[in-house]
Amino acid sequence: MTGLFVVFEGADGTGKSTQVDAVSTTLRAAGHDVVVTREPGGSVVAEKLRSLVLDPAHEMNPITEALIFAAARADHIDKTIAPALAAGQIVISDRFVGSSIAYQSAGRGLSPATIVDINAYATEGLTPDVTVVLDLDETVAGRRRAERAELTDRMESAPEGFQDAVRASFLTQVQAAPERHFVVDAAQPPEAITRQIVTHLSTKYGVCSA
Repeated sequence: MTGLFVVFEGADGTGKSTQVDAVSTTLRAAGHDVVVTREPGGSVVAEKLRSLVLDPAHEMNPITEALIFAAARADHIDKTIAPALAAGQIVISDRFVGSSIAYQSAGRGLSPATIVDINAYATEGLTPDVTVVLDLDETVAGRRRAERAELTDRMESAPEGFQDAVRASFLTQVQAAPERHFVVDAAQPPEAITRQIVTHLSTKYGVCSA
């Protein structure tokens, strides 16, 4: 695979989707061929699984949830990510394996080893070139979620303390592999965050911006 695989991670309310849009727009303006995708989702089958697993009407135990996410990821890689990377494109994904570790392990109580084993089959060894982690105090992130007009999904409506555990897990992942992560203070203005991310991609991976 010859493209560049960039993943955005962070707890709900950190502004991931905003930055995915802004960074991809900036890179496209500079002439790059960019594929924007998301998890769960990103392919026909994965989008159907997304609707199932995020529906607040469907309660499920943690292992069921983890397996559905992994199944969606396997199809996402096969149908969308791998072909784009093979074609030399930049793939920007809103969430990847890091979210499974954070949500199903730290948030749902499964062991990290279980999550890693499940996803070893799903990813067949594919890892992001860089994972951008948007970090934000949960008090601020929670206020942002509350201000949204749309309904929350099953993850966003999780019990108190869940998002704190998710945030802590992302930071633990950063500490375990700092060379593969780039942490950004998500309390900054969106434009400042975008500039920092694009500068990092340019400096470390040779991605030129407009």
